[in-house]
Amino acid sequence: MKKALKIVSIVILACFLVLIRTFEDLLFYDPLLEFFKMDYKTLPLPKMDMLGLLTGVVFRFFMNTVISLAILWLVFKDKEIIKLSSILYGFLFVFLFTAFSFIVFTSEGTGSHLVLFYVRRFLIQPLFLLLLLPAFYFQKYKSR
Repeated sequence: MKKALKIVSIVILACFLVLIRTFEDLLFYDPLLEFFKMDYKTLPLPKMDMLGLLTGVVFRFFMNTVISLAILWLVFKDKEIIKLSSILYGFLFVFLFTAFSFIVFTSEGTGSHLVLFYVRRFLIQPLFLLLLLPAFYFQKYKSR
C-alpha cells in the first residue's frame, strides 16, 4: 500500500507540472509565449512590462522547482540528493536568470532570438527534473 501511495503522489505532482504548463497564459505574464509561436526570427521583441515578465519567470521557476524537489524526495527519500539538487537549482537559476535578464534588456531590433528562446525554456520548464531523475537513479543504483 505504501508503494501505491508513493506512485499516486508522484503522478499527482507530475500533474501539477502539467497544469502549470496548461494554464501558463492565465498564471503568468509572459508576452514571449505568443512571440515564440510566431516567426520570431525576423521580428523584434514585443513591448513588455519587464518587472512583470521577470517576476513571472521567477515565480514559475520557483513553482516548478518546489514540485520537482518533492518528486525527487518521493523517488529517492535521500536528504543528500535534495540538498545537492537544491544547490544545483539555485546555481542554475542565478546563472540562467542573469543570462535571461541580460539578453532581454540588451536585445535590439530584429535578430536571432534563439539563445533567448532556449535560456527562457530552461527557466520556465521543469527540464532539470528530466536530467536529475535519471542521473541520480543511475548514480544511486549503479553504485550498489
